[in-house]
Amino acid sequence: MGERTRKSEATGRRGSPEVVEKRRAARAFNDLLLGRRPGAGDGRTERRRRRLLEELAAGKARGGGKDLTPIDVLSRVQALIELGESIASIRRACPAPPAVDPTPALIENVRRLHRAYGFPLEAYRFVGLGEALLRQAGIDREPLPDSPARRPALARTGPPAKAGPAKVRTRGGDTPRRTTGRGAA
Repeated sequence: MGERTRKSEATGRRGSPEVVEKRRAARAFNDLLLGRRPGAGDGRTERRRRRLLEELAAGKARGGGKDLTPIDVLSRVQALIELGESIASIRRACPAPPAVDPTPALIENVRRLHRAYGFPLEAYRFVGLGEALLRQAGIDREPLPDSPARRPALARTGPPAKAGPAKVRTRGGDTPRRTTGRGAA
């Protein structure tokens, strides 16, 4: 049990990026074959979308009631944009605060933040950062060269997975039968 606990803690209990991608690919595949609109929100996605909009409107996190920090606002706006929410509907839920005065320290921090997170430019409006400040920080429509939006997917680390063929047994005749484990015939 100790090894399993450590492994789940290391991956954040949701699995590795590869596992997350497998789930997303499976959902998209099911949507296509079942005739649903690709990317259409399932119940869980719809509840998440509503929760994010409610939190932005209230300015507080739902769980603990803490006030949202500017980075919280940016991450929620980014998540909503990725879910396909329009900027207009986000703006209705969370009007942009007054513009912030650009200082050299703020400009440098915005540059660092954008390099680290790669937030959509539209998201910065929701924390009071206008286009002029973003231009001063050197942020334009293209993501910065080393931002997450431009980074290649992380390479898998660790030993390679075994990709050998499944064991096949025959029962008297020529009908092969796959085995799934110990004692299967």
